[in-house]
Amino acid sequence: MALYEHVFIARQDLSNTQVEGLVEHFSQILQDNGGSVKDTEYWGLRTLAYKINKNRKGHYGFVRTDSPADAVKEMERLMGLHDDIMRVMTVKVDAHEEGPSAVMQAKNSRDDRGRGGYRGDRDRGDRDRGDRGDRDRGDRGPRPERSEAPAAKPAEN
Repeated sequence: MALYEHVFIARQDLSNTQVEGLVEHFSQILQDNGGSVKDTEYWGLRTLAYKINKNRKGHYGFVRTDSPADAVKEMERLMGLHDDIMRVMTVKVDAHEEGPSAVMQAKNSRDDRGRGGYRGDRDRGDRDRGDRGDRDRGDRGPRPERSEAPAAKPAEN
């Protein structure tokens, strides 16, 4: 049997539990056809790069499997027929990576930093901000005299 990684995008109006139910449903289809599921991940609701079926967001699911090609074809066929699945991508790999996927690692590192990104121990009160244009710059002196400029002539028809 071959090793595969599957990523699918489900509609945005589904709940998290419904998407996890879809992962279980399609995992069961693989198992019924002689395959085995090594790992599953729910990547969450993410913004799409472009609209798919009038949706701007989608729930991403990730499945690592060890399955025969017929089982993978059947699962992809059923995913294509399912109304809640917008896209499916299956990749054959030589070996599964240990631990969480790169998407989950990035998500976890972002969560560790906290909201708003890492700023360090900044001291905001004593640094020089320079002239920003909105501060009082003192008296600018008297206004220069205007020279008499001729009035503009009205346009002739």
